[in-house]
Amino acid sequence: MPLKRVVSLVPSLTEAVAATAPGGLLVGVTDWCSHPAGLDAARVRGTKNPDVPAVIGLRPDLVLANEEENRPADLDALRAAGIEVLVTEVRGLEQAFTELERVLAACGLSGPRWLDEARTAWERPPEASGPARAVVPVWRRPWMVLGRDTFAGDLLARMGAENVYAGHPERYPRVPVDELRSAGAGLVVLPDEPYRFTAEDGPEAFPGLPCALVSGRHLTWYGPSLAEAPAVLGAALRAAHR
Repeated sequence: MPLKRVVSLVPSLTEAVAATAPGGLLVGVTDWCSHPAGLDAARVRGTKNPDVPAVIGLRPDLVLANEEENRPADLDALRAAGIEVLVTEVRGLEQAFTELERVLAACGLSGPRWLDEARTAWERPPEASGPARAVVPVWRRPWMVLGRDTFAGDLLARMGAENVYAGHPERYPRVPVDELRSAGAGLVVLPDEPYRFTAEDGPEAFPGLPCALVSGRHLTWYGPSLAEAPAVLGAALRAAHR
């Protein structure tokens, strides 16, 4: 029987499903699901603190989740209520494509144009110009950076920006800022999510180093944004060296 009611607890997957089936398949999404704009679906709080009773009350045929973005306890509570939960794992670009196909298939969807465009866009992404060794903070107070085995790190590597902490044993290590400054990087990549780095909040911590302010949606989301991500990220990386 085709699915009629889907709740997404992952902004990337919300956008992917909504762009592929804009007719109302999604009945619930998180407060962080900002794309597409004007989405007509119930809001069920955040990815880390979803309103589980509200999700259950929406009577979904399927809940979409991610092993990194959502808490196991919340997903277990949904399963205990008899709801099917599909959990994705995304540590790199190719895995993202595979998981997107799995999610869309589970929703009875296939072959969206945006997915073909994303694959094509990443066949020959533009490379960063200038020094390619980078540190990539994702949080401040305390400072946290991309470490090993991350989707965002894979995207940057494909564009020629080598993550200094790609060999760290942790995926998101806490590193004091003085260590970040002396890590041997020639570039600092500052996304606007999950921490919202801006021109006034972030670059001043790295005097003398070029800083690239990048779109977090294009660096960390896996969905329709992947089609334009190489061009958007490439422009931001090149601008840092001007």
